[in-house]
Amino acid sequence: MKKKTETVKALAILAALGLILTGCGGSKMSAEATTDDAAACDTASYATGDIYSYDTAEASAEEYEMDEGGSQAPEVQDTARKLIRNVDLQVETEEFDNLLSTISKRTESLSGYIEESYTYNGSTYYGRGNRSASLTIRIPADRLDDFLSEISEVSNVISRNESITDVTLQYVDMESHKKALLAEQERLLELIEQAENVEDIITIESRLSEVRYQLESMESQLRTMDNQVSYSTIYLSIEEVKQYTPVAEQSIGEKIVTGFTGSLKDVGVGLMNFVIGIIINLPYLVFWAVVILIVVLIIRAVIRRKRNGKQRKIEKLKGMSRESEKSLETTVKEEEKAKNE
Repeated sequence: MKKKTETVKALAILAALGLILTGCGGSKMSAEATTDDAAACDTASYATGDIYSYDTAEASAEEYEMDEGGSQAPEVQDTARKLIRNVDLQVETEEFDNLLSTISKRTESLSGYIEESYTYNGSTYYGRGNRSASLTIRIPADRLDDFLSEISEVSNVISRNESITDVTLQYVDMESHKKALLAEQERLLELIEQAENVEDIITIESRLSEVRYQLESMESQLRTMDNQVSYSTIYLSIEEVKQYTPVAEQSIGEKIVTGFTGSLKDVGVGLMNFVIGIIINLPYLVFWAVVILIVVLIIRAVIRRKRNGKQRKIEKLKGMSRESEKSLETTVKEEEKAKNE
């Protein structure tokens, strides 16, 4: 009876422990969560009576230090801040191939890598257009400024947008939670060795699976965050142009000259594309010209045939009228001659 009571008590404590850890660590702690709540959560997880000893709870509590206000705060082992830097960069170039080659070589020399690349060769229906490319580049965070400086020297930067995200508190909270899960995993392994029946082993193994799943998820998130902090991301958009877009403010005269010159170039390009289009489509034009000519000839032949038929009918009717008139005159003359006799 005593053994059964102890088993029921152990199962009840494990169930309560599962609910506490699910509420405390089932989801990722946000950077704004108060550190005293995190400390209280971990302490409650390890101070649950006979199954989890107070020695384990005290060991977990040592991961926190008291701040000046009396609340508990995570102890930051790494004093460096965790910053994620992302840069959106749009540039122009007159030497498209050379720029792509320079970017590839410089990325490799800085121990970075190109994560994603898309290139458009500029082919159009009438001829060759402007080429473009979109690159996602990962560069070590400490070399990001060097890379951006070199890009601005070999191309014309149209726009640049940089964002910095501080994930220091979130990272520390996740590390503390990971340590708590590791301590719980060790304690569960000890409990499996002490379990005396199958039911206790099944219950402990069920909770151990949940803890291991949370540990894998936490480690994956930490690895991802470490990668984002260590390697900055550059979203680079490249456009091939024949003339750079002026970045500095232009005077009225410069704007007029630039606009007029651009219009003349557009007219020239339009005429060139028109001529190219005619030459490209010449076989189609010849084919349809022959088809149209044949159709016109057939229509004209049909019209001529109908016209000739109508003309013959008219002439036939005229001939019949003349014969009728002659016959009538002959009859009249015969009647007059008969009367005279």
